[in-house]
Amino acid sequence: MKILLVDDHALVRRGVAHVLREDLPDLTIVEKGTAQEALEATQATPWDLVILDINLPDRSGLDALKDIKRICPHLPVLILSLYPEAQYARRAFKAGAAGYLTKDTAPEEVTSAVKRILQGGRYVSAALAEQLAADLSATSGEDREPHEMLSDRELEVLRLIGSGNTPTEVAAHLALSIKTVSTYRARILEKLNLRTTAELIRFAIDNQLIR
Repeated sequence: MKILLVDDHALVRRGVAHVLREDLPDLTIVEKGTAQEALEATQATPWDLVILDINLPDRSGLDALKDIKRICPHLPVLILSLYPEAQYARRAFKAGAAGYLTKDTAPEEVTSAVKRILQGGRYVSAALAEQLAADLSATSGEDREPHEMLSDRELEVLRLIGSGNTPTEVAAHLALSIKTVSTYRARILEKLNLRTTAELIRFAIDNQLIR
């Protein structure tokens, strides 16, 4: 079995690889640090599983996930992220993820998730399963988190602004024009009923959308 492990922190990659090899010693694990490296690797080599971080230095992990599924529709992807499930899990599953775990997950659960996905299944933690069940039983959208009204691109713009990036920096990171970034910012403000960039930053911090 071959696993592609994608995270921008070498220490995290080594830790995850160590945990998996303790229980699955026959695994071949290759580490990459950027979305571009991950895409190149999926195009060049067959894999049994990709373990992917949401926050990568060159682009959003969600965008990388969508591209991986476009290139290799049947390749399972497990998201392993610093961000709580409430923030990104639904979006990840909609984009085609086979599982979502946070980086404070116990090592045993990470191994269990990898085993289940390698066997052709999906992995949803108990906490996320309960949350999804509550969503299905809700009669309206009143219980949804405010940021769930945002598109994936709007959420990424919000996250970058919340991290202190200027419109020029956001535009460069997402390969968009400054005018387009300004349009996204205006939409975000309207959807979240906010008025200023300072309020956007505070919203991102309060909702754990940035690290």
